[in-house]
Amino acid sequence: MLSAADIRTRKPPYTEAVRKVLGDATNARLEADLLFLEAWEMHPSGNLGATLRASQIRRANPGLAEEISKELKARA
Repeated sequence: MLSAADIRTRKPPYTEAVRKVLGDATNARLEADLLFLEAWEMHPSGNLGATLRASQIRRANPGLAEEISKELKARA
């Protein structure tokens, strides 16, 4: 399984919002959650487990979720 550090090495965050938060992150699980949320916001899944995970992360980080959403809409 890839760690958050492996994922970030392979492909940096797409949004500036996530990039800023990850600059302060010291926990690999937090990094993985934030990268997952960003990916889910870009391509929402119909998978129940993925939807529930994204929902939990969004509830824990409502400001970040809103920033990601706004940034993605502005780029579209």
